[in-house]
Amino acid sequence: QVQVIESGGGLVQTGSSLRLSCKALGRTFSIYTMGWFRQAPGKEREFVAAISRDGNNVYYGDSVKDRFAISRDNGKSVLYLQMNSLKPEDTAVYYCTLHRFPYSTSRAQLSESYNYWGQGTQVTVSS
Repeated sequence: QVQVIESGGGLVQTGSSLRLSCKALGRTFSIYTMGWFRQAPGKEREFVAAISRDGNNVYYGDSVKDRFAISRDNGKSVLYLQMNSLKPEDTAVYYCTLHRFPYSTSRAQLSESYNYWGQGTQVTVSS
């Protein structure tokens, strides 16, 4: 049984910041690549960011590069997404997920590479 729990979403104004958190239960957190995806109504799920198990490799979607930062604290088994300079187009449900295979970063930007997902946390950015 794997549980993925996101938190930290909310309603904010353009230009503000939010920090999302994620905790995964039922797996050895430190050996898995972790990712953030988002999905807005009527749109496909979009890759946001991913980070390798040791934090040495990070990946960002083009739309969030230089504004968002992914990080992890393996001691606390928590994944973070720091979101700065938020725009209305960032409005979406944000999902945290574990890679399918331990120690792997294969195809980290593709949703098919992950098989455990949280319930999502809503981020709404007003103009």
